[in-house]
Amino acid sequence: MADHAGRPRIDELPGKWPSTQYIQTTDTINGETSSTEINPSTALENSSVQEISSVQETPTTQETSTTQETSTTQENSTAQETSTAQETLTAQEISTTQETSFVPETPTVSETSTVPETPTVPETSSSTEGALHIPQDAPPHSSEVSSTSDATVAETTMAATSANNSNKIAPKPNRTSHVPSALSMSDAETDDDIDTEKDEGDKEMEFAPIKTEGGDSKGYASRRPSAEDISRVMSRRKTNATGVSQEDADEIERLLSRMFGSARQAHSEDAKAKHVGVVFKHLTVKGLGLGAAIQPTISSPFLALPRKIMGLSKGGQRASGKPPVRTILDDFTGCIKPGEMLLVLGAPGAGCSTFLKVLANQRFGFESIEGDVTYGGTDAKVMGKNYRGEILYNPEDDLHYATLTVKQTLSFALKTRTPGKASRNEGESRNDYIREFLRVITKLFWIEHTLNTKVGNEYVRGVSGGEKKRVSIAEAMITKATTQCWDNSTRGLDASTALEYVQSLRSLTNMANISTSVALYQAGESLYELFDKVILIHEGKCLYFGPSEKAAVYFETLGFARPARWTTADFLTSVTDQHEREVQPGMEDRIPRSTEQFVEAFRKSDLYQDNLRDIEELERKSEEQRLERLGGGTEKIVTKNYTLSFWDQVVACTKRQFLIIYGDKASLIGKWGSILFQALIIGSLFYKMPKTSSGVFTRGGVLFFLLLFNALLALAELTAVFSSRAILQKHRSFSFYRPAAFALAQTMVDIPVIFVQVSLFNLVVYFMAGLARTPSQFFITLLFLFITTMTMYAFFRAIGAWSKSLDIASRFTGVAIQASIVYTGYLIPPAKMHPWFSWLRRINVIAYGFEALLSNEFDNLDLACVVPDIVPIGPGTSSQYQSCTLQGSQPGSTIVNGSNYIAVAFGFTRAHLWRNFGLIIAFWAFFLFLTIVGMERQKPNAGGGAVTIFKRGMAPLAVQKALQNGTTPLDEEKAGDAGGARIEDETSGSETDAPAKGVTKNETVFTYQNVNYTIPVEGGEKQLLNDVQGYVRPGKLTALMGASGAGKTTLLNTLAQRINFGVVSGDFLVDGQPLPNSFQRATGFAEQQDVHEPTATVREALRFSALLRQPREVPVEEKYEYCERIIDLLEMRDIAGATIGNIGEGLNQEQRKRLTIGVELASKPELLMFLDEPTSGLDSGAAFNIVRFLRKLADAGQAILCTIHQPSSVLFEYFDELLLLKSGGRVVYHGPLGTDSRALIDYLEANGGRKCPPNANPAEYMLEVIGAGNPDYKGQDWGDVWAKSAEKAERTKEIEQMIAERRNVNRERAGLDDDREYAMPLGTQVWAVVQRSFTSYWRTPQYMAGKFILHIFTGLFNTFTFYHVGEARIDMQSRLFSVFMTLTISPPLIQQLQPRYLNSRRLYKGREANSKIYSWAAFVTGAVLVEIPYSLLAGTIYFNCWWWGANGRHRSSFESGFTYLLVLLFELFYVSLGQAIASFSPNDLLASILVPVFFIFVVSFCGVIAPFAALPHFWQSWMYYLTPFRYLLGAFLSAAIHGIDVTCASNELARFAAPPGQTCASYTKSYVELMGGYVQVGSDGLCEFCQYANGDQYLASLNIFYSKRWFYFGVFIAFIAFNYIVIYVSSWLYLGGIGKVKARLNKGKREKKIEALRRGEKVQV
Repeated sequence: MADHAGRPRIDELPGKWPSTQYIQTTDTINGETSSTEINPSTALENSSVQEISSVQETPTTQETSTTQETSTTQENSTAQETSTAQETLTAQEISTTQETSFVPETPTVSETSTVPETPTVPETSSSTEGALHIPQDAPPHSSEVSSTSDATVAETTMAATSANNSNKIAPKPNRTSHVPSALSMSDAETDDDIDTEKDEGDKEMEFAPIKTEGGDSKGYASRRPSAEDISRVMSRRKTNATGVSQEDADEIERLLSRMFGSARQAHSEDAKAKHVGVVFKHLTVKGLGLGAAIQPTISSPFLALPRKIMGLSKGGQRASGKPPVRTILDDFTGCIKPGEMLLVLGAPGAGCSTFLKVLANQRFGFESIEGDVTYGGTDAKVMGKNYRGEILYNPEDDLHYATLTVKQTLSFALKTRTPGKASRNEGESRNDYIREFLRVITKLFWIEHTLNTKVGNEYVRGVSGGEKKRVSIAEAMITKATTQCWDNSTRGLDASTALEYVQSLRSLTNMANISTSVALYQAGESLYELFDKVILIHEGKCLYFGPSEKAAVYFETLGFARPARWTTADFLTSVTDQHEREVQPGMEDRIPRSTEQFVEAFRKSDLYQDNLRDIEELERKSEEQRLERLGGGTEKIVTKNYTLSFWDQVVACTKRQFLIIYGDKASLIGKWGSILFQALIIGSLFYKMPKTSSGVFTRGGVLFFLLLFNALLALAELTAVFSSRAILQKHRSFSFYRPAAFALAQTMVDIPVIFVQVSLFNLVVYFMAGLARTPSQFFITLLFLFITTMTMYAFFRAIGAWSKSLDIASRFTGVAIQASIVYTGYLIPPAKMHPWFSWLRRINVIAYGFEALLSNEFDNLDLACVVPDIVPIGPGTSSQYQSCTLQGSQPGSTIVNGSNYIAVAFGFTRAHLWRNFGLIIAFWAFFLFLTIVGMERQKPNAGGGAVTIFKRGMAPLAVQKALQNGTTPLDEEKAGDAGGARIEDETSGSETDAPAKGVTKNETVFTYQNVNYTIPVEGGEKQLLNDVQGYVRPGKLTALMGASGAGKTTLLNTLAQRINFGVVSGDFLVDGQPLPNSFQRATGFAEQQDVHEPTATVREALRFSALLRQPREVPVEEKYEYCERIIDLLEMRDIAGATIGNIGEGLNQEQRKRLTIGVELASKPELLMFLDEPTSGLDSGAAFNIVRFLRKLADAGQAILCTIHQPSSVLFEYFDELLLLKSGGRVVYHGPLGTDSRALIDYLEANGGRKCPPNANPAEYMLEVIGAGNPDYKGQDWGDVWAKSAEKAERTKEIEQMIAERRNVNRERAGLDDDREYAMPLGTQVWAVVQRSFTSYWRTPQYMAGKFILHIFTGLFNTFTFYHVGEARIDMQSRLFSVFMTLTISPPLIQQLQPRYLNSRRLYKGREANSKIYSWAAFVTGAVLVEIPYSLLAGTIYFNCWWWGANGRHRSSFESGFTYLLVLLFELFYVSLGQAIASFSPNDLLASILVPVFFIFVVSFCGVIAPFAALPHFWQSWMYYLTPFRYLLGAFLSAAIHGIDVTCASNELARFAAPPGQTCASYTKSYVELMGGYVQVGSDGLCEFCQYANGDQYLASLNIFYSKRWFYFGVFIAFIAFNYIVIYVSSWLYLGGIGKVKARLNKGKREKKIEALRRGEKVQV
């Protein structure tokens, strides 16, 4: 028999799946009987015998009744009522069930409220299958309802079936949850009757989030529940679940009615034009790349060409052409109707994220997308152009501004998406709409109490993770998007929070009548039942798409067996894994095995045909709606992506930006405080400059510094640009505002903020320095500082907008800053600029600003010449025969006009003042335009797949061949698995669960008693652990559980001796003995974060752990051989040569978790293993594998204590013992679990807990009983119950017996005799760490490329800027600035290296220090030594790029060699300075802030910005001599300038007439002998004096002397040594030294506090 499409049915496929029978069923509806022939293979369409009733709105005679023709179906009552009936029928059950109606008789409610029986259900099961149960205390109205009212029948039915569910948040005993007929009433009916239908019976009710019927392909619109009905259901559920008053519930009903009711829908033009429903047909997505790559190294660029030639010679195809195209998704077809939720299932890398992105019209980053995706009949291209706001994609991260409150976040979203007047109710203002909508969503999603709380992030304290998820959902609800996709958004949430999250999505889907798709990695049954449809993706192919309630039955008909207690989601994902799936007896040879066979089976199934029919129906409905829209003229109204006008968007964004800044007042005040502090330093440096020739250079210097400081503050904008980019793209995709509006809003906010910071700096420096005191000059200076700073902000934002990453942007900014500094006209006068770079001055904003500031300051300023600038001075000289060495001076005058000075020296004129103002404004507008265009061009959520990186020569053979030939060994996102097999062996059954072989067996018993932990808090203290006791035994797998905040991780860290804050007391014993010094390294601790050195391979990570943690007596070869055993045990042989990397470019989540466990196993833990949340963030299959592997380790003799977040019942069975905590760190239960957790359940039931249903998850049951995480729990204190219980006394006695028995054990045999803190000597530690550090740097070519490129570029830029510098006086200054430019490359280089150091320190402090792998000294030595050779090489490159073209011409070999040594010393200095700053900085942010502060101090007082003679006495007397650059600069200039004969240019000569009777030589002889310089006779007979005769005289004016060159050299070495001392001392203090010092100082006090705690006394912490 074939289906209507001509394809063979599933049951007819030869030799694969069992054939099935057709069953005659009898349906009785309102007295009419009809016979229906049912195919069991389509029992998927009628999958539950528990569907209770169907109310037929228009009865017909002799119609064939199926569930698809019924308008509503009632839910069953309780879990107890369904425990005796199967949720779904397997093929075998169907074939043996005769005369069973899949559509029971419709009950009629008479005046006596009798419940009619279902004729086809046996009498013995009538109480659980098909009958309605009305409790004795049913409300009076339930017996008085007219039998002709379908709505009232449904309400009565719902009241009855809800009677026993009063304590459950989301009861869904039936797999298929049908919408009650009450929810089929027209909006008009419920609008009128909403207040009259409430009664006392409503208060008794409690409802699950209602889901639409997934299998019905007809009339979805007619079945859609009205929003008022859903509001009633949701508000009542919330009333009972969270303790909200009935008045609040009534208010929610009224508000929801106003926001989503029929009146609003009818009045809203926007609602009429929405595109509802998604259809995708033959969707195929392709991308570039192989999914695997070879680890690049520093040598890769140099060996690329030879390898390419060798690849061609071997016939490889990869060497030429672009990367191959691989298929990511292959031929997906289906639809999601309005009001439906789709669950996307698949292992990480299966293609789930790609599916959601494409479904959400996020098509960036893929090579091609084939097939059709339509939204309400409109294709994807049109939707992306005109209706982008109707489609929404949410990545797993919650993207919000941390400093905004929840209210501000949601209010902003509402402001930007409030519809126009035509779509609002009559008389309703925008503010009314915003206020009411805000009240609705905050009450609906349980976040009204968080309105005034900041959203927060890892740095800003804010709402909890679950609350943040609900904020994201509320924000999505505001968009009213009709298609929403949520990507793995429950990651990191505990089970109860995840359930609340999905329930919220269910509510949103129902109320807004939208199509929602959600990808979940671990979906419990309660979550699964909230979905209408499910799609199963494996290797980029669709294995199933259809109703969620039919999925399990479908795979059972294929021959797969569903193990007891497995959730449906776990069962579905397990069928794709040969190690996890179970097969029905006799079906081993018939099940599909390959992905292609699964696809073929599904394509031939009736479910696939149902999908096609659903698509046809949805397309027909969509076409009708489209024609209706066109007819009504509503299509034109919403053909726009944004609700607000552009300028309204700008206003809204501007207000929000002010709120963001205001929310982070501490940072703003800190920034301004820092500016004020630096202004005081700079102001004191230039304090009261004289208006004479001696203050000319410093006057220009302070103006240059004013401009540069404010301009460079804009650099911080780069970080802000990239930190907010993800939020910007999210809001753009939500159609809140255009990026252009955001860019303009930032500029608007800049105006007051920048004005304040510029004014702060300018006011202090301006008046301290003694700049021009006229109002016009002051305000002109302030104006130009302001607009120049504004322009630089726009400039850096433009770079950020056009750069893909911060690293790329930093390269551009480094270049731009150098060019901006050098080509202002200050360091190099325009006349001396070489033509190849002089054009930079024309596009340099700072140059125009500097000309304006300088011409403004020197206007009307007459500078009196003073010694030593008066030429000549001495006996016999008079002013008429004197001149000034200052440029712009006139013969016979000792007064120099300021305007003349800047005209001659710089070519500046005040006539350009307002021209420059206009040019700066033009630059600002241009950069703002570039920013807008760049932001508009950015593409959000670019697609792509994960890549596994292999060390060259270590990749599996198949991967190597694929890389060589350009083929695709791995499918798109599956690349992360890269051949890595599962933990389990290929075999099944007992062999799979056999104990792990070759693992060291533990024999010690770890006990702990009376454990208390108290920390200081504001206003007192807080006890986190309260009298905890327990044990960990070999061969036992112990679970440590409790709700969030119960103290699980705290206890784990306390037991592992990782607490270094607060007061810990208690008895921690190993075999009855105090803990040895080796305890931390002799125990394994697998952290939740999976912290590893990213450049190491799997094998290298294991070997490093084994080398340094196993005892020194074990030979190295034996240690490495043990690592190979661990690799095989973990089934990681294929990825042993893969580098760990980061998520997306390295090992995937499961592989990283396995590696974390493997690293601990490699150390051969002699005592026990701790694991913190080993399943967090994993999909259900990976979590199952990890726990099963732990079980194998325990069976092999390991002692394991493991925290775990509410596991499934299947995983829970793998644990032997449980330690359960409640809030406050109190023990609720400790002891064995027993088979099926009976020991735990019996204890709870015996002490007043409710009975555990047979099919309940014990892990969830126990938390529910003790009230974990429930703020409204009013029951008994289970901590007190345990404290008084016989079980506790028994455990205490058991612990005492263990201590007594084990106290006399052979310590040597137990591994307790090794009391060394570290297993290996310091020399071995240092060698291993240094070796790993060099390997890491070798495999990080990006870092080294950045370092070398910066050296090369700045070296060449320096040499061509000062190319073949001459011998004029200005050239002496050019040599100075050339050296100074060399020093200025240090800040960007320090900013590059600091993250490397801090990341290494985080790795050491977070894992390796706690495990006692190696000491802090080894870490510091490794971090220090690895930088030195690369820095020396970079210095060598820089020297050769810079020296020979600029200053090195005509210099002696000694001077060149001396300079080379100085360059190498400079490299060592900036590296050591950067690491020293990082060593006492707690994080990257503070380290990056401190760099410019230190650099300003080092540079300001070295004699360049302010010469030695111009320094105020206060700084000159001490700070000048403490500045390391003063000595480096002195040494550099000694080599660069010594012995050069100076030849002044004509504009540098002081010209004067000699007195009558004297020659120029005789007149100036005594002056020249005293002051230096030389005199010559000009062509006009005037004397021409040059201030310096040789370079040494110029050096003397800077307080630098060639004879002291080695002194400078030696002192600078001392500064480098000091930096390294700081690194070691600071690192020791930061990494535990401070704690040790405090411990010694407070030892006595601490012992007294511990004793007091033991006595139960309150103590002050």
